[in-house]
Amino acid sequence: MKRVAGCVTIMLVGCTAVFAESGKATLQDTRDPLGLRADSISGTATLTDTTAGVQISVQVANVSPGKHGLHIHQYGGCGNQGNDAGGHYNPDGVKHGYLPTDGFTGAHAGDFGNIAVGTDGTGTLELTLPNLHVSGAQYSVGGRAIVLHDKVDDFGQPTGNAGGRIGCGTIVITGE
Repeated sequence: MKRVAGCVTIMLVGCTAVFAESGKATLQDTRDPLGLRADSISGTATLTDTTAGVQISVQVANVSPGKHGLHIHQYGGCGNQGNDAGGHYNPDGVKHGYLPTDGFTGAHAGDFGNIAVGTDGTGTLELTLPNLHVSGAQYSVGGRAIVLHDKVDDFGQPTGNAGGRIGCGTIVITGE
């Protein structure tokens, strides 16, 4: 576990130490969980607690070109073609949306929108989400799954109409 230098003043009375956690998920093709196909989907997601929120960096490969929904799901299981991950991570029971703009009152805590994939089959997504955490606080995502969907998230209700789960990875806390 990394320690972040400094402290946060709370109501001009006290001071709290801040610790950084990080998590990593390796996305695997839910249609080819053993990776036997040459064109099997792969990817990584790195999540790091910072003073600004969780920094998320996702890279995918061997994905069809276009936009694909990307969400944190409730559970850390990726079996059963990604269905073991359950529904979107939605601790407050709010509507589906886009967390970076709609916040926790207007979007599920796991609603990251879409990742754009180029004609070469690769895509990247970089986000910083205030008040989301890897572990140890409200809206913690460690131990849950990140899921790549087959279609674009159109932000429709209740889950964005993003289609099947084509990639999934459990977010493992690394403490790096």
